[in-house]
Amino acid sequence: MKIKLFLLVLAFSICSTKLLIAQDGKIAAPSDTLVVLWSSGDPDVAEKACLMYAHAAKKYNWFREVILIVWGPSEKLLAENSKLKDKIAVMKKDGVIVEACLACSNMYGVTNDLKVCEVDVKGMGVPLTRYLKRGYKIVSY
Repeated sequence: MKIKLFLLVLAFSICSTKLLIAQDGKIAAPSDTLVVLWSSGDPDVAEKACLMYAHAAKKYNWFREVILIVWGPSEKLLAENSKLKDKIAVMKKDGVIVEACLACSNMYGVTNDLKVCEVDVKGMGVPLTRYLKRGYKIVSY
């Protein structure tokens, strides 16, 4: 009985905190996690703002955890642009988490192209809502 109570308290403690476990295994608080929401289909916005900042934020440890969400028109742009695919590969190697919206990628017909780039393609409505409600820092391009 004591073990069940301990596990219940432990589970509640973990679920009630506003923390994310970073890739390095340490706990990253919402204030130390950056979520970059990339929806623009403009290659200049991608290269000269969005991806440049997201990559630097992780590479130079401005944030412990950086999550790039590829959403809408940016998914089509990424699927068709080899230079951006190469940039995403480097970002992933440096520890940026890259996620994409399954509904959008299906609409654009690029789901398989994104999966080949090892982008985590999934339903993003609920994860984005969680990031917002938990107070993560969010930048949108």
